Amino acid sequence: MNNILKNLSPIQEEAVRQTDGPMLVIAGAGSGKTRVLTYKIAWLLEQGVHARNILSLTFTNKAAREMRERIEKIMLPEVTRSIWMGTFHSLFARILRKESQALGYTQNFTIYDSDDTKSLIRSILHDLRLDDDIYPVGEVLRRISSAKNSLITAESYQSRSEWLAVDESARRPEMANIYMTYAKRCRNAGSMDFDDLLLNTFLLFQNNPDILKRYQDQFRYILVDEYQDTNYSQYSIVNMMARTHRNLCVVGDDSQSIYSFRGARIENILNFRNDYPEYKIFKLEQNYRSTQNIVEAANSLIQKNQTRIPKNVWSANEPGELVEISQSLTDQEEGIFISNRILDTHLQEQVDFKEFAVLYRTHAQSRIIEEACRKLNIPYKIYGSISFYQRKEIKDILAYFRLILNHRDDESLKRIINYPARGIGKTTLDRLGEAAMQGQCPLWSVIGDPAAHVPQFNKGTVEKLLQFRNQIDEYTHLADTLDAYELAMKVVQGTGILEEYRFDRTPEGLSKFENIEQLINGIKEFVDSGNQEGEEPSLSGMDFFLQSVSLMTDQDNEKPEDKNKVSLMTIHSAKGLEFGYVFIAGVEEELFPSQFSSGSAKEIEEERRLFYVAITRAMKRVIITLSKTRYRWGSLIDCRPSRFIREIDPKFLKITGGNRRNISGQNMDEEVEEIQEERPVRPTPRRIIPVSNKPSARVAPDENFEPDDPALIQSGMMVTHPRFGNGKVLQIEGDGGNRMGTVFFKDAGNKQLLLKFARLKIIRT
Repeated sequence: MNNILKNLSPIQEEAVRQTDGPMLVIAGAGSGKTRVLTYKIAWLLEQGVHARNILSLTFTNKAAREMRERIEKIMLPEVTRSIWMGTFHSLFARILRKESQALGYTQNFTIYDSDDTKSLIRSILHDLRLDDDIYPVGEVLRRISSAKNSLITAESYQSRSEWLAVDESARRPEMANIYMTYAKRCRNAGSMDFDDLLLNTFLLFQNNPDILKRYQDQFRYILVDEYQDTNYSQYSIVNMMARTHRNLCVVGDDSQSIYSFRGARIENILNFRNDYPEYKIFKLEQNYRSTQNIVEAANSLIQKNQTRIPKNVWSANEPGELVEISQSLTDQEEGIFISNRILDTHLQEQVDFKEFAVLYRTHAQSRIIEEACRKLNIPYKIYGSISFYQRKEIKDILAYFRLILNHRDDESLKRIINYPARGIGKTTLDRLGEAAMQGQCPLWSVIGDPAAHVPQFNKGTVEKLLQFRNQIDEYTHLADTLDAYELAMKVVQGTGILEEYRFDRTPEGLSKFENIEQLINGIKEFVDSGNQEGEEPSLSGMDFFLQSVSLMTDQDNEKPEDKNKVSLMTIHSAKGLEFGYVFIAGVEEELFPSQFSSGSAKEIEEERRLFYVAITRAMKRVIITLSKTRYRWGSLIDCRPSRFIREIDPKFLKITGGNRRNISGQNMDEEVEEIQEERPVRPTPRRIIPVSNKPSARVAPDENFEPDDPALIQSGMMVTHPRFGNGKVLQIEGDGGNRMGTVFFKDAGNKQLLLKFARLKIIRT
């Protein structure tokens, strides 16, 4: 082991050898963070620490899998198998299954994904007779999620005056009731959503000191990857578990904190020294990934941030090429430029397509780039499209498995009770739902004796319901003796799902049939590979399989045929990845930084960190592209180079296309207003408001007009605007400073407005 440690750099070895006490490892981009985590765990094992006493928390299944594979190359697999290593959600779900009785759940509780939660919320809104224009499903879900991540239960929400006041101002006084009903429905269905996995783990430990102590004693050493991405609930749980031994090693980079919209708190890593005054800090500053010019260009950019932990990232690699900047006349030409450069480099320099990535700020930018790649027959893969496990036919089959494991799972039952078609229609399902509500019981209980619960059901309907229940019961009994693969084959064959698509020769039908085959293959691989956790999961592993796929990402589901393709993705999706050649598209004001993130120094700093992440994905070459004109809402508008370009030291840049003076920023000081703390930049209206064919009314300006707080503006409200007059808010999208509102004005038609700039006043009746 000592010989292996000699292959580490001095600072890496120092961080690995430090075992006891709290420690903060600041890992700059490409500095070997995963290597340090891997060898640190191997070093602990070598020092005699038992594998079950190590807890390693990551944010993706892919990161956990790679770390385990690396450790197994150093240590024997049987030594490492007992390590608790995985994502926050998967490991906390594992704890919750073990301790389910303490929470009043069964061990086989269902984990709802976002589609399931939205479906449940729609049902609740319908049952409570609430207008979904006033209570949009997405807004309700975000509100509940925000509460849970703030460790606010449905019960405590009722007494949170500040939360209730916001709901009242937003004209959503029933939000607390919705949250309470949602929580009760989840519990009655024996289900948890993703946020519950965190909230319930916190509550489990808080309300059961004996259980907390058991895990505190077990996890003598806790390691957390990407600590800058933790939210408040994750932060709280980690600190609870580390309280006894205080052997907490957190690894991350404040300069790559880019997920505040998901609840991530950069303060968690910045304030680590306050939480653990005795901490030791290690800075991994050597970048092994990128050339010197790429590293120095990124450094010169990120140094403009005031809120950061000082560090000096450097590279011993070759100087490499300067960062290239090219400006096109139009966004279409930008796409053509990118695709041509990819093809030329591929042919002339013999570079595989998988070495290229095109990164952009928003998903909408992918269309033009995708079309340009198609014209040149360049193979590409778009990340962020629908996940394999979110496809309808896959979710339908998984719903069967979930109901087999948990008969109280109403959402799964409703999804499959008439799939394939059994003659059980919407009217029947509505009556079942009403009976379940009246009896305060799950749908499964109602279909156990449908005639007693719903007397108006005829004999045929009763028989169909009982046949469905008996079929699920039969599979549940088989699950005790069959493995996950054998059970899956019984389900897809016995229910008629395979027959549904076997003879459908349309492209859609063939695709669905092939997807089902891929699912079965995946279950077979899961069975053959065995349980990575070293335990025999209940019901032949099906519940563990469902848990393992519930949080998979696009990269987790990547197929072999996707490997040698150009990657098209948002920068948020690219974090943690690396490519030889990186294009960063659309680096223009109001696109990057986003027009939704221009309100304060804090928001601009996160946008700058995002640009830093984009640059540091590259190993050999970075090409920044921008356009002089771009279509927005059907109008061709002029674009300005992003302020971030002028923040890069010019000695690391080369301009190959466009006006050098315009791009380099020599005249940008006059064009870009300096951002002051919490002072919004005045937007260019035509870039925010879509074009309408209706003439806008001229309203005389009112010197006494005072707009309301944008946070109070909600769907369904009547508002007035100093220019457009009175209108109704039709829809709200986005969060925080990014909230966009679609407003219908009587005289001006539909307008889409960025609320923090819109100057809307609520009409209070």
